[in-house]
Amino acid sequence: MTDQSKLIRHGVFLCLLVCTSHITAFDNFITADSNRLMDGKNVFRFISFNIPNLNFVEDEMLFERSHPFGLPTSFEIRDAMESVQQMGGNVIRTYTIPVRRETDTPDIPRYVLAPGVFDERAFTTMDTMLALANETGVRLIVPLLNAWKWMGGRPQYAGFRGKSEDDFWTDSQLMDDFKKTVKYVLQRTNTVTGVPYSEDKAILCWETGNELPCPHSWTRTITAYIKSLDSNHLIMDGYNAFDDRPMREASMTEPTIDIVTSHHYAQNPEDVMAHIHDNMNVVRGRKVYIIGEFGFLSTTAINEILELVRENQAISGALIWSLRYHRHLGGFYWHSEPLGYGLFKAYHWPGFDSGSEYDETNLLETMRNHAFAIQGKPVPPLPVPASPQLLQITHVASISWRGSAGASTYDIERSEAAHGPWETAGTGIQDAAVQYFPLYHDASAEIGKEYYYRVRAVNRSGKSAPSNMIGPVAVNEQAIVDNLDHLMTLYHITGPFELKTDDDRKFKEDMHRLYGEKGTELIYRTPGPITRFKVFAYTENEHSTLEFSVSQENGTFRSVDIQPVSYYSGEGDYAYWRPVLYELNKTDLSGRSLKINFRGKVQISRAEIYFGP
Repeated sequence: MTDQSKLIRHGVFLCLLVCTSHITAFDNFITADSNRLMDGKNVFRFISFNIPNLNFVEDEMLFERSHPFGLPTSFEIRDAMESVQQMGGNVIRTYTIPVRRETDTPDIPRYVLAPGVFDERAFTTMDTMLALANETGVRLIVPLLNAWKWMGGRPQYAGFRGKSEDDFWTDSQLMDDFKKTVKYVLQRTNTVTGVPYSEDKAILCWETGNELPCPHSWTRTITAYIKSLDSNHLIMDGYNAFDDRPMREASMTEPTIDIVTSHHYAQNPEDVMAHIHDNMNVVRGRKVYIIGEFGFLSTTAINEILELVRENQAISGALIWSLRYHRHLGGFYWHSEPLGYGLFKAYHWPGFDSGSEYDETNLLETMRNHAFAIQGKPVPPLPVPASPQLLQITHVASISWRGSAGASTYDIERSEAAHGPWETAGTGIQDAAVQYFPLYHDASAEIGKEYYYRVRAVNRSGKSAPSNMIGPVAVNEQAIVDNLDHLMTLYHITGPFELKTDDDRKFKEDMHRLYGEKGTELIYRTPGPITRFKVFAYTENEHSTLEFSVSQENGTFRSVDIQPVSYYSGEGDYAYWRPVLYELNKTDLSGRSLKINFRGKVQISRAEIYFGP
């Protein structure tokens, strides 16, 4: 495959085709005046979001994929920025520059492949991100180094040289290796806009890194180096001022540092606000102060923290953790937060039933109100959503679309002719209801007919124009689709079982699963003869399995032999269970009941049982 075709495959080349000139919404670089950020002559303040996968996807949890990593498409980056815009946000903090990990397979993209070796395809994604930031009017805070292993950082730079991560702060070779990355990034010229990164007004500041437990001597060396390469942009100290660990006095007197930041995840909101006050007492107006991360608190608590931010001119901005955007294959990306007490996930705009446990809709509305207020702007009505893009349909049980920023629900329309008339097949459909599976099943489509489909996006301001049309879609069979969010699709269940809604990261972020063990038995019953089926399951170990049988005319069950397919590639960072697909494609099953017997600890994620007339 050529380099160009690889770019097209990953969706990055799309922006290269359409962005033929540099479009920017910005007149000025953001500057610092004492403890204030300035946009020209105007004070610049913000309340907005961290979007850690804006430049690198770590949550592609498609069942059949062996790893979750990838590069975002231009559609996805634009959706993220438009979502933030609609919430009044004017800044996004990205995550760090990803570095190859020792466990990476060749198909995992990273930005830094080795000391001084960089992946052009990955950096083209960053080019697209900056081009769209200029177009949409969203500024970016870009951290350069990660203290942690998640997307690759300090441990990986040290590992390239066979050294420990503790060596990173003092070893001259490791310092030179990191400087190579800094120089490559700051001196890069954007392939989409033609603008050097050092001259790009969309960049609010460079952050030395994320939660760095570094000595000040290291910070001073790196900030001086950044200033020597780029005199246009501010620098934020990425020192690990975390909860009750306050910022350093040395940072306040360091002339190469423009902005200081702190992160807050204490469970008691009173502690969070006390820690913020502690940091303000350290800063004492000598630097710009940004709350770089906070979250995992009630809506009431978040509201109080944002009121504190708005009322104190000594705080220039605050960024909640975190937001995920629409996925180009349909639905959203999902991320269970390791520090989120088993409750919080990354937010999805404008909030959905799937986030009701952490009050997602009201929390995002609270963020929106404060984001406009801190800029002295009234809260505008939401825009009517843009038309979604309906994706190819292979079966009426597998309908998905690329969602519209700010859409709360979708209406599915169908017709038996391309020119209409159109009827509503489904209404009030939320594209955050399922994770990494098709979004909608047209269960009322009649076998033997053909249909055309289109979709409209809906929010409180109105309904979009219809999407593109897909069809004709022939209905040769129908299906029972069970996402296991309740038990009512099952015909019968016996033995030990439990509906599970916890530890979702171990199960590719699936929020609803049915747990069973030896002795558990399920039965599905279909209106017509079963033609085939697929069962998506997670097993605790290779010995935990499922067995299947189909009913006969005499009422007995005949076992069917299935060779399960495992997509397991190791426990990873989150102790993943083993994803196993049980699939049977057979036209002569004839029975109308499918029995599933558990032979160990298994969690079923989704069942699709197809049947004929």
